[in-house]
Amino acid sequence: MSQSYEKSIIPLIEAKLDSFTKAENIIAQYFIRDCTPNDDLSAKVIANKLNVSEASLTRFAQKCGFKGYRSFAYAYQPPTSPDSEPHIQPILASYQELLNKTYSIVNMSQIHRLAQMITAGKKISIIGKGSSGMVAREMHFRYKRIGIFCEAIVDDDHIRISGALANEDSLMIGISISGQTPIIIDTLKAAKENGAQILLFTANNDKSFSQYCDEVQLIAKKNQLEHGRLISPQFPVLVVLDMLYADIIRKNPMYYDRIWQKTYNAIKG
Repeated sequence: MSQSYEKSIIPLIEAKLDSFTKAENIIAQYFIRDCTPNDDLSAKVIANKLNVSEASLTRFAQKCGFKGYRSFAYAYQPPTSPDSEPHIQPILASYQELLNKTYSIVNMSQIHRLAQMITAGKKISIIGKGSSGMVAREMHFRYKRIGIFCEAIVDDDHIRISGALANEDSLMIGISISGQTPIIIDTLKAAKENGAQILLFTANNDKSFSQYCDEVQLIAKKNQLEHGRLISPQFPVLVVLDMLYADIIRKNPMYYDRIWQKTYNAIKG
């Protein structure tokens, strides 16, 4: 049974949460949690309901990438509330939510660019800590299976060394759900100063990333995702990495299938 996904701008709002003012955060929380399909979304009604100015609505919409509030309201679809069922259902609903958000937030033109960066990379390092380190290891293993030589670096000292030794031939891939892991961010900055290309996977759309990242691939965000309280925090990153992996293989399926088979035979013994 195929599952259809609906475009939603809620993940775009969530990715900007850290950059909103107090008034804009009030607006954001309304559109993320409280808005219903029957609500009147006209600027005057929403401004009165939330006790904010119409100018705040405009600035909020512009931060989300729209020309103004009217175009934002036109594109917006209220979140649906799943039936409350115990035990397993909330977990399945969370995964479904993250899949929908991933579909909404991923731009295939960017995926094509990232695929090109990786296949052209001469010296690829993937850095991450904690659950992001687990993703780095998974990415390293899967991509190496198709002949893309890369290394996963998860130890603090080795992460710092990788940034210090980066050069113009390096592609440094950082994974940080929060976008605030100090050692990851500092290492990406150091690598950039040494001439490396920088790719960051994160759920936080911070403008400062543009100062040292060539590409920032957003991942779906869910409250307390990084703490892994309900579902595996690696999940939304792995979904995007699978999309990227599929795009790489799509360009030359026979070539990559042949390499994968060789590595399979080697592992099988």
